[in-house]
Amino acid sequence: MTTRERPLSPHLELYVIQKPQFTMALSMTHRITGVLLFFGLIIIAWWLLAVVAGPEAYATAQQVLGSWFGRLVLLGWSFCLFYHLCNGIRHLVWDTGRGMETQQITRSGIAMLGISIGLTLLTWILAYASRGGPT
Repeated sequence: MTTRERPLSPHLELYVIQKPQFTMALSMTHRITGVLLFFGLIIIAWWLLAVVAGPEAYATAQQVLGSWFGRLVLLGWSFCLFYHLCNGIRHLVWDTGRGMETQQITRSGIAMLGISIGLTLLTWILAYASRGGPT
């Protein structure tokens, strides 16, 4: 019996044959941010449970999330939230049949990325301004 080589799956061939493109990176980042949002929700749930558990648990959660590492994680999570939101809106526009030309896809990707970064920065600036700066 002879064995013949089978072709790679189409989704594997896409990444092996094609050179990486901006829109491909945005698509992969959208999936990654979705997963990171899940883990971020676990952190937010832990914080909410600490609020209910009492002052000692809340103080511990605040200490962890208020540290430089905790704030970095929250900054990343907030970016993931805005990125995933903006890219989801972009996909909803595509579902209407609009913005499907190559140039429009690239432009909307750049705009979506810029808006995501802008919303993240605006959120953190307003959060720090409302409490008088970091403590």
